[in-house]
Amino acid sequence: MKLAVIGLAGMIASSVVLAPTPSRAANSPPFKVYISVDMEGVAGTVTSDQLVPTGFEYERFRRFMTDEAVAAVRAAQEAGATEVVVSDSHGNGENLLIELFPKDVRIVRSWPRHGAMMAGLDSSFAAALFVGYHASTSNPSGVRAHTISSAHFTRLALNGTPVTEAELNAAYAGDMNVPIVFASGDDAAIKEITARLGPLDTVVTKHSLGFHAAETLTPAAACDLIHQGVIAALSHRNQRHPYKLSHPVTLDLSFKSYMPAEILSYLRSVERVDSHTIRFIGHDMSEITDFIDVIDWYNPDMTP
Repeated sequence: MKLAVIGLAGMIASSVVLAPTPSRAANSPPFKVYISVDMEGVAGTVTSDQLVPTGFEYERFRRFMTDEAVAAVRAAQEAGATEVVVSDSHGNGENLLIELFPKDVRIVRSWPRHGAMMAGLDSSFAAALFVGYHASTSNPSGVRAHTISSAHFTRLALNGTPVTEAELNAAYAGDMNVPIVFASGDDAAIKEITARLGPLDTVVTKHSLGFHAAETLTPAAACDLIHQGVIAALSHRNQRHPYKLSHPVTLDLSFKSYMPAEILSYLRSVERVDSHTIRFIGHDMSEITDFIDVIDWYNPDMTP
C-alpha cells in the first residue's frame, strides 16, 4: 500500500506532543539513552554524492547527519537522560562531527566492532533510538534501500523472515532488554520499522520517489521534528517493550555472487541453502551480529 503524502508538513509518521522535562531525585538511577545514527535516512540524502567522502555534497551532508543526531541528543537530555551514547553507524563510521556534540556525550566510531551498529549498548540503557535509518534490501521502495551491505548482500533473514537493519538492531537490543522507542528515516523505512516493531514515535524525513530520488524536508525542519519526536518517545518509553526473537536465532544470508556461499559452506557451522544463500544458527543476537561482521569485513589481505 502506497503511503499518502499531503505536503511536506505532513511528513511525520506519528503525532508528537512536547512533554515537560521530568524532575529527577538526587538518588534516582541513571537514565541512559543509546542513539544509533545512519545516513541514508537523513533529510535530503538520495545518492552517493551525499553518502561517501568522495561525493561532492558529502561534507555538507555529514553536517546534516550530525545536526539530526544532535537534535536527538538534546531532546534526550531535555527528557531527563543522564547519559547518552551515540553510534556513528554509516559507511566508515567516521561521519559525525564529534566536536559539535555536547561535551558529556560519548560517541562510538569506526569498524569493526562487537555489536556493529549497536556497539556499546548494554542492559543498563533505558531506551534506544534510530536516526537516519533506511529500508531493507528486499524492499522495492525506499531511498538507497539495503541491509548491512549494498555491495554484497541481497537478503538477510532472521528465523525465516527478511529483516531491515532496524529489526536486526532492535533484536540485538532486545537481548539486553532495551526497547526501541523512536525512529526517523524515509517513508518506506518507517513503514517497515513500524510493521515489524509495532507502533512507536517516528519522523518521516522524506518521501521516496525511487532508489535515488525523494521529496524531502529541509534539514532544519527534520531536526525540529526529530527533537519533538524524541522528547515524546522518551516521555512514554515505559509503553514500549524490547523486541525479542526466539533463541537460537537462524540467520539466512544471500549474496550477489555464488562464490561466498560456496566457500563459507566449507565451515561446519554453515549450511549452504541454495547457490547464493547460507544459513548459520547463533545462540543469541550477539553471535549473529559477530558472524555477519566477520563475513562483511574479513579479507585475507587485511593489514592494520
